[in-house]
Amino acid sequence: MGFVKSVFKGFLSVSAILLVSLAILVASDWLLFKRIFTLDRDKIITNVTWFSPVERVEGGPVKPLARASKDNLTITDVAIEKALSYVRARRSVAFLVWHHGALQVEWYGEGYDPSTITESASMHKSVLALLIGLAIEASIIGSVDDPAATYIPEWANDVRANITIRNLLQMTSGLSRPPRSFNPLSDSMRLTLAIDLEETSLKYPAEDLPDSVFSYNNINSQVLGLILENASGQRYAEFLQEKLWSKVAEHHAAVFLDAPDGLARTSGTLLTTAESWLRVGLLHLNRGRVDGKQVVPKSWIDAVTTPSNNNPNYGYHTWLGTEFVEKRDYGKGVLSYVPHSEPFAADDIIFFDGFGGQRVYVIPSRDLVIVRTGPGEVDFSTGANIWDDSLLPNTIISGLIDDGYWGSSR
Repeated sequence: MGFVKSVFKGFLSVSAILLVSLAILVASDWLLFKRIFTLDRDKIITNVTWFSPVERVEGGPVKPLARASKDNLTITDVAIEKALSYVRARRSVAFLVWHHGALQVEWYGEGYDPSTITESASMHKSVLALLIGLAIEASIIGSVDDPAATYIPEWANDVRANITIRNLLQMTSGLSRPPRSFNPLSDSMRLTLAIDLEETSLKYPAEDLPDSVFSYNNINSQVLGLILENASGQRYAEFLQEKLWSKVAEHHAAVFLDAPDGLARTSGTLLTTAESWLRVGLLHLNRGRVDGKQVVPKSWIDAVTTPSNNNPNYGYHTWLGTEFVEKRDYGKGVLSYVPHSEPFAADDIIFFDGFGGQRVYVIPSRDLVIVRTGPGEVDFSTGANIWDDSLLPNTIISGLIDDGYWGSSR
């Protein structure tokens, strides 16, 4: 009997120690565990209240978007219905098409409307690229060929001192990354959900020479966000609002912070409306102009959309349709890919790519911008995104009534 009591007391002691240890662990990063326990991956695109804390980014006074009447559409009904069939099947929230100076298609899924805010995932990266150009224009950053260590002192005394801002923008920094893991204590999860984003982002060493291999790595984007804050002395949201958002978009946006008053997640999660994404697409279409004013230098728009040495379909944090690939991958170390059923119908296509089919397609030669937001699907066993990247732009292009092929407006 005494032996049983001793075993039971030992069990209680061990259990108590484990519970206390668990409590200390959770308390040390309660936001991480709160986010893990409340995360619903199927609803993450539309459940924007889950993202907390956030920092608001105000829009500004811009001209209302022109909307084509039903009698003046420049896209055939057949093409519109085929495109809508696809976006409905993919549980989309919004689908917008701009052509020849007016909004030709404005569709929202059931329960959604123009004011609906969604998570944009990695489309945020393409906005970040514009901000780097604006920082260079303002002489806050010297040039894309500046060593990142100029603004990130933690890199000054190791091989990462050779990484340039251009390398970060082109995803050719050579930085390593944590292995993909759903372990809440892993760096993979910490980079997405924890409160020590800066520390985790800066701990990873280089494993390849700069400009030697394309590898889509969120750490590149996080470091670029740090560079902006360190160089400007401003918070990321403040810089975004002052230099870009208040001049481009009417609706507000919000950036997701790792902790209260913490660091913005610049690798993803710019929360805003589909119309705001259309306006960022129009900024590209109009080569940096908004309402007749040059907001982003033309030369920077050209630089952003120039193919890199290591991936002809990638510029500065922005995707291109330069070469056809059936399975567009994300480079070294990334399992995921996106299928393309056929070549793009226009070889000057520019697009922002967010997880699950968040897309902005800009086709200058056709004076066309297409936006799609909403939940997506991924086959995690193969890495395949359930999204055909060529279908929407090619369907709309095939239905352009004028079909005059303007030639590149760039």
